[in-house]
Amino acid sequence: MADKAATTIDSIAAAAGAAAEDRVWLDVINKMDEVYNDLLKYEVALEEKNAALEDSQQFISSVLTSMSDILIVCSRAGIIESVNQSLLTLTGKNEEDLRGRPIFDLFADEASRQNAQRHFTGHPAERLNDCELQIASAEGAPVPVSMNCTPRYSAMGKLLGMVVTGRPVGELQRAYQALHRAHEELKHTQQQLLHSEKMASLGRLVAGVAHELNNPISFVLGNTVVLKKYAKRIGEFLEAAAGDLPTAERERLRKELRIDRILADLPSLIDGTVEGAERTRDIVDGLKRFSAVDRDERERFDLVPVIERAVHWVGKASPDRFKVAMELGIPIMVTGSPGQLQQVVMNLAQNAADATAGLADARLAIAARASDGWVEIEFRDNGPGIAAENLGRIFDPFFTTKPVGKGTGLGLAISYGIVDRHGGKLSAYNHADGGAVFSLLLPLT
Repeated sequence: MADKAATTIDSIAAAAGAAAEDRVWLDVINKMDEVYNDLLKYEVALEEKNAALEDSQQFISSVLTSMSDILIVCSRAGIIESVNQSLLTLTGKNEEDLRGRPIFDLFADEASRQNAQRHFTGHPAERLNDCELQIASAEGAPVPVSMNCTPRYSAMGKLLGMVVTGRPVGELQRAYQALHRAHEELKHTQQQLLHSEKMASLGRLVAGVAHELNNPISFVLGNTVVLKKYAKRIGEFLEAAAGDLPTAERERLRKELRIDRILADLPSLIDGTVEGAERTRDIVDGLKRFSAVDRDERERFDLVPVIERAVHWVGKASPDRFKVAMELGIPIMVTGSPGQLQQVVMNLAQNAADATAGLADARLAIAARASDGWVEIEFRDNGPGIAAENLGRIFDPFFTTKPVGKGTGLGLAISYGIVDRHGGKLSAYNHADGGAVFSLLLPLT
C-alpha cells in the first residue's frame, strides 16, 4: 500500500514538471513573437524615415542646384566642404576639385584673399553682409561678387564653420538698371497722366475762360476804334493849324472836330484800354500757370486768391444755377505749387458742379478753419452724396461714376497725390444733413 502511494506521488510530480516545462517554452515562443513583431515595426519605421531622408536630400539638392547665387559651405578653418552648381559654373571647376581646398584659393587677387581671411576667419561668430570680392572665373578674368557670410552651428551650439553666399555684381547692376529704367518710365507716365488730366480740366473750362476773355478784349477793341477816330480828327486839325489858317477859322474847325472833347476823353479811353489789356494779361497768366508742368515749383503764397480764381473759372463754365459761397478768411499762407493746388481746387469744384447738375438750386459751400499750424478747407455740395460702396475707392486711379466720355477717373487720384506731396491730406465723406464733403488739410507756413 505504501509502495502504491509513492508511485502515485512520483507520477504526479513527473506530470507537473512536464507541464511547467511546456509553459516555459510557450513563454519563450511568445516573447520571440513579440520581439519579431517589434523588429518588423522598427524596420518599417526605419524604411519610412530613410525614404523621408532621401526626399529631403533630393529637395535640398534641387534647391541648391536651382540657386542663381553661389553657395559655399566651409569649416572653421575655411576648408570647402560643399558648393552648389552656380559656383561650379562661375569657376569652371567640378566639386571634387574644390572640396577640401581653402576657400581663399577661389579669389582672383591678393587683396580679395586677405579681405576674405580677415572677415571669414578673424571673427567667425560675426555676420558679413555685401562685401565685394573678386573671384576668378572660368575664363580667368576676375568677377566682382557681393559676398555674405553666416556662422554655422551644431545642435549643441558649437561653431562648425561658415555658410558663404554671393551674387555677381554685374547681375545686381543689370537689375538696378532695369529697376531704374522702370522707375523713369513710371515717372514719365505719371507726368503724362498729370498733364493729360490738367489739359482735360482746362478743356472743360474753355467756355468759361472764353467768356471771361471776351469782356476785356471787347473793351480794348471798342476803345481802339474810338481812338482811331480821334486820331484822324486830331490829325486833320493839326494839319489845318500848321498852315496860314486865320484864328477864327481855326477855332471854328476846332469846335467842328470837337477837339476839346476828344482831349478830355483821351485819358479815360487810354486808362480803360490799359485796364482791359492788364485784365487779359492776368487771365492768360493764370492759364499759363495752370497748364504749366511745374514739377518742382515751391514757393510761399496765399491760397485764398488761388481758390477764388479756380472757383471763378469753374463757375463761368457751369450753369447759372450753380452758386458758390466762400468763407475763407485772409490770408492762408502755404508753401508749394500754386498751379498744382489750383488744379486740386478746380477738380473739387468741378466735381461739385457735376454732382449737382440736375438740381434747380445747386450749391457749393467752401469754408476754411485754421488751428495748430494747419488749415482745413471743406468743399460741401448739396448733391446726392457718395454711395457707401464707392467711399473707399473714390481716390483710386481710373475710378469714376460718370458716363463714358464725361470723366477720366484721374482727377481725384491726381489731386490726392498733389495734396500728399504738399504734406497734407485729402479725404471725403457724406455730411449728416446730405451732400458730399471733401476736406483739404494743408500745413500753414
